[in-house]
Amino acid sequence: MKTYIHKVKYYECDRMGITHHSNYIRFMEEARVDLMDQLGYGFERMEADGVVSPVMSVGCNYRKSTTFQDEIAVEVRLAKVSTLKFSFTYVGRTNGQVVFTGESTHCLLEDGKAIDVKQRYPMLFCTTDEQ
Repeated sequence: MKTYIHKVKYYECDRMGITHHSNYIRFMEEARVDLMDQLGYGFERMEADGVVSPVMSVGCNYRKSTTFQDEIAVEVRLAKVSTLKFSFTYVGRTNGQVVFTGESTHCLLEDGKAIDVKQRYPMLFCTTDEQ
């Protein structure tokens, strides 16, 4: 899969010229959406099937500051899948240096009810280290 690249925008920086911490969660989401598109099951397709994927939890560890115009390469990996939820891990790098790591956990809902992740999308959720 192709690594997602985010170029830091001016408005994403605080008064000190540092990328505001809240934006890294957005960068993780952008990378996750890009990965799903690359796999052929983007969120538009899932939603057309009547399925939504809410975030159950998200976390980010900040390692090094980034600034305006920095390019952050975000690697996202499907890390864990259970019957009702799945998790991604993220590593963001600028010039080869890790600037953040993160994780997010999600579920799938149809008509407001949880659905079996592996059963509904076996082609997507069968390639992790932990199944």
